[in-house]
Amino acid sequence: MTTSWQFWALSAAVFAALTALFAKIGVAQVGSDFATFVRTCVVVIVLAALLTATGQWESPFDLSPRTAIFLTLSGLATGASWLCYFRALKIGDAARVAPLDKLSVVFVAVLGAMFLGEKLSAINWAGVGLIGVGAILVALKV
Repeated sequence: MTTSWQFWALSAAVFAALTALFAKIGVAQVGSDFATFVRTCVVVIVLAALLTATGQWESPFDLSPRTAIFLTLSGLATGASWLCYFRALKIGDAARVAPLDKLSVVFVAVLGAMFLGEKLSAINWAGVGLIGVGAILVALKV
């Protein structure tokens, strides 16, 4: 089970849900950017401990330029996403912020098809569409 991508993807979803709930409570009495900084420090410390415990450290000098560039861009996008997410949680309801944030699923499907050549079936695209519509409907405050 732990070798399937589905297990890890569902685990990521559970932890993302916990992230929203914990962050909403944590950001209540502190600035959203500082909250993002604290969260990032925790992530760095935990990952450093995991890499150390499992002996997975690698030399950053062994990265190809392409890998280094895209990991750097991914890190910048992650930071921007986290800053925006925490700012949204600071001023909005977690139950509405998190679903709208999950429009990233729609964006990934479209961009993956456009730039990575990934193929989705008609039923897959219908699911992507439903995710998009569902995220927007949940985000509405009526």
